[in-house]
Amino acid sequence: MQALTEDEVRAAIVNASPEERERLSFPMSFVLADWDHLDFVAWSDPEDRGRGYVIVERDGVPTGIVLRAASGSRGRAAVCNLCHTMQPGNQVALFTARRAGAAGARGDSVGTYMCADLGCHENVRLAAPLAPSEVRASVDRRIDGTRRRVEDFVARVLN
Repeated sequence: MQALTEDEVRAAIVNASPEERERLSFPMSFVLADWDHLDFVAWSDPEDRGRGYVIVERDGVPTGIVLRAASGSRGRAAVCNLCHTMQPGNQVALFTARRAGAAGARGDSVGTYMCADLGCHENVRLAAPLAPSEVRASVDRRIDGTRRRVEDFVARVLN
């Protein structure tokens, strides 16, 4: 992924108002990001834990979305729909994103279950399965699948 400045990230967000883009908060680790090894970047807002962000490259153009985490937690184990890793229920959350454009202005949104800490990028790189029922796949295949599913979710926000 190409290296991005904070202003470039703000400009890449497609489902937020200019005021929301301005309020966007970055984690301390943002300045240390190893952009050459990122398939996408995702983080929880350090000032509002219920809000998160995902940035992907679509045809070489950075495209980002704002996410909102649903309140409450699940009691049983769950699978993240992006990285396909099994997690304890409190580590998977329903995230929704307001659609971009006129659909978003009408209040339309899309959602999916994701790792609550938005750590999918790291989770797919773990060498061992996280649960006995999880099928071990090659790390490269897991990385490619996760990147594709993140890109598909961002595309759903745009459509």
